[in-house]
Order: sequence, then structure tokens, then C-alpha cells
Amino acid sequence: MSRLRALWQAASNATKKALSWKFEDLAPPSELCIFNFQTKDDLRRWNLYADSEYGGLSSASLEIKGTDEHATGVFSGNLFTDMSQDSRRIMNRSGFCGMRSTQLEGYLDLDPYDTLALRVRGDGRCYISTIHTENWVNVPGTTENNTWQAFVFIPKGYWYVARIPLSRYLPTWRGNVMDSQLEMNPSRIVAMSLSVNAEGGPVGAVTGPDSSFPLFANLERECYGFTA
Repeated sequence: MSRLRALWQAASNATKKALSWKFEDLAPPSELCIFNFQTKDDLRRWNLYADSEYGGLSSASLEIKGTDEHATGVFSGNLFTDMSQDSRRIMNRSGFCGMRSTQLEGYLDLDPYDTLALRVRGDGRCYISTIHTENWVNVPGTTENNTWQAFVFIPKGYWYVARIPLSRYLPTWRGNVMDSQLEMNPSRIVAMSLSVNAEGGPVGAVTGPDSSFPLFANLERECYGFTA
């Protein structure tokens, strides 16, 4: 009898708790901060990459500048468009680098949100924002994720909040837009990245062999946010 009384009491408490819930307790927050750029620990969540991995000469770095509430992340480096003969067998073009978040534990569910917001200060370049999701159409034996990309212009010299609707992200494969009717599944995000190439420089930049382009972008804490 005591066991039945305990079960009844547990059910009664659960019912009272459910009736006391408010809508705010069930609904997701209107804004969700995903990444900060304020401490060295924040930067450990990111990996850098560049064409130098394939024989190119471009480089990139990510560091913290400032202290406490004034701290920001600084993504900087140099882009080179020239390639060695050996690297031409591996890649078709050079002059690119970027930063990609480490693989998330499980999945990031952003289904309740519709916009990506980045607070940045840059050098007048057009950057590429990428969202990596679980691959729905993997060829057997492969583990590549789906990639969705959108261009984002970062003005030179002042802080700017770039808002990118998720609907603007297009499915891509190795940098090329896929001619398909795939739809992003925002509830299965595994990573994010931000990249740039030499052709995305400001007006007056010169492209061609043996040319380099310094780049920088300040990333404020709470850089990534989604709004419903």
C-alpha cells in the first residue's frame, strides 16, 4: 500500500509541476549565443586551415587582443595566389584560409531560429560563412558532412552586425554550389566555419601570381547568435 501511495504522490507532484510551467519555460530564448571570442579557452574551440596544407603559401592565425570585457578575437594572416608545380596537382587554386569550429558533441539544434548574426570588424572583404550539417545523402563508405555557404560582407574599420537568414545558405561541395533541391536541417548542425579567399578583397586589390594580401577580422564575444 505504501508503494501505491508513493507512486500516487510522485504522479501528483509531476502533475503540479506541469501545471505550473509557463510558456517562457517551454519556448527557446529569442537569441542564442553559440560562440564567444573573449578567452584563450574560447579559441580552443576553433581550428585554422589554409592552402598551405596542400602546398600553397597562405597562412592564418587566431588570437585574443584586449582584456576582460574589451577582449576580442583577431583572425589574421596573408593570402598568396601563387602555387608550386607540385601543388597544382593537388588543388586548382590557392589564396584561401579560414577557421572552423571543432566537431560539436552531438548536434546543435537551431531549428527554432532563422538568422545567423555575427558581430565583426574587418578589412572590407567578402567572407564565406559555412554551416556544416549531418549528411543525409552520404555515399556508402564516406563520412563527409553537408556544407551550406553564404557570403557576408564585413565593412572596414568599424563594428558591424552581419545578419544572414538561414534561407540564404546554399548547399555546396568543395566550394561549388550544388544544383539540387536539398534543404538544410538546422537541428543537425555539427560545426561552423568562416573563410576568405584572395578574390574577396576590397576594391583596388590586385590578384595574380606572386601577390599577397594581408587580412584581418576582429570577432567580438558572442559573435554567433541566432534570432527567432
